[in-house]
Amino acid sequence: QVQLVESGGGSVQSGGSLSLSCTGSGFIFSHAVMSWYRQAPGKERELVAGNVGVTTTYADSVKGRFTYSRDNAKNTVSLQMNSLKPEDTAVYYCYAYVSQRGTWGQGTQVTVSS
Repeated sequence: QVQLVESGGGSVQSGGSLSLSCTGSGFIFSHAVMSWYRQAPGKERELVAGNVGVTTTYADSVKGRFTYSRDNAKNTVSLQMNSLKPEDTAVYYCYAYVSQRGTWGQGTQVTVSS
């Protein structure tokens, strides 16, 4: 059974930093496409950063501020978020796509105050 457990998040002032982590189990982590999404109140869920092979894609709104990384040996994917803005406030979700199935983490709240 694929499971994703997220950690990190919280509240920070504008300009601050936070780090999110997601640990996967129940699947071959190195085979999975691992991504971070977010959903702000009243908005659709959107891709923040994702990795396919050696290519990492970022949403335009986070380029230069967020850094995606993964450690296949530790079954972990991380998102370092710097220079946070109030518009980054959202629930952040880890997503794994493996064996033609997608699984979401439980989500973690990030709140940025001005």
